[in-house]
Amino acid sequence: MIGSLKTGILLAAVCAVGLLVPVSAQNVKESFTGFAINMNSGPKTGNIDFTIERWSTDAERAQLLSIITEKKDPTEPLLKALQKMPKVGYIKGVQTLGWDLRYARQFPGEDGGRKIVLATDRPIAFAEARNQTRSMDYPFTIVEIHLDKNDKGEGKILAGTKIFVDKNKNIVLENYAQQPVQFNEIHKIK
Repeated sequence: MIGSLKTGILLAAVCAVGLLVPVSAQNVKESFTGFAINMNSGPKTGNIDFTIERWSTDAERAQLLSIITEKKDPTEPLLKALQKMPKVGYIKGVQTLGWDLRYARQFPGEDGGRKIVLATDRPIAFAEARNQTRSMDYPFTIVEIHLDKNDKGEGKILAGTKIFVDKNKNIVLENYAQQPVQFNEIHKIK
């Protein structure tokens, strides 16, 4: 009787703690794959896989938004804040090493689907860093995905992106002289 009472209290405490944690912060592992079509220079097509191990919290989102909206040039402080955030998952090509994702949020979509936004710093090549080219002003990779209720969909990958607020107080994503990579045939990996 005492053992089952202790187990019941422990179970109730675990459930209460679970309710206090926002849904976006609860651990969830989801893996997806899709087909990327690059209309810019470099590799033209290939499979891209990404795994989300946890969703970014409301506090993490608020921190990044405050930097974007309060700083005249948010690039450097936003990059530092993003790099300090714990890993939320990773993204990788077929024959490449994975790159840590630092931000992952999902929002309800139409017809029971969802929109997923992923963000991270982008890999910087040695020559690019050494020469301090203009592309260094575009240090972010943003992935936007629209999934239907069956977790199938499409999206865009914006590699080499700058984030700022325009005069109308809108958050703007500016790419460095390139088009977004089309991300098609996305589906969940079982």
